Amino acid sequence: MNCEERRNLIVKALEESNAPISATTLAKNFSVTRQIIVADIALLRASGIAIIADSKGYSLKSNNKDLIKRIVVQHTKEQVIDEFYCIVDNGGKILDVIVDHPIYGKISAELNIASRYDAEQFIIKLNETNSNPLSLLTQGLHIHSILVPNDEAFERIKNKLLDLNILITE
Repeated sequence: MNCEERRNLIVKALEESNAPISATTLAKNFSVTRQIIVADIALLRASGIAIIADSKGYSLKSNNKDLIKRIVVQHTKEQVIDEFYCIVDNGGKILDVIVDHPIYGKISAELNIASRYDAEQFIIKLNETNSNPLSLLTQGLHIHSILVPNDEAFERIKNKLLDLNILITE
């Protein structure tokens, strides 16, 4: 198999998968090193294929008619799970987190949290690594891009976040 064939098969695997695929798994599937997969992904992205990466692996950006909306929230580390549950339980997928750091400027990280399971795995990893959420750099103030099926779901999410006292509206 040549490089182009492998890259086409990587895209096909990502299209057919319902979950992110790790570089290690792709490397095993194609009998190459993880570094070759990382390079392949970089080349595929450079060619215009919308591949996203998170802590679980690679996936393709959604091509459906969902809307991407942004919310501004502020909360403690202990409230992260409540925030995540509120969003996913009401039809949203948390794509990323963005903070505006006073020295470094905009810092963002992909999250791709679409379910309670994803939210719980994030919290487990946070605790296992004794890490803090990115939002603690800005006293809990941060932005999320969220994918929603329609405006009604977005309004429902905002109302639930207001009930939790974590949505910033001004």
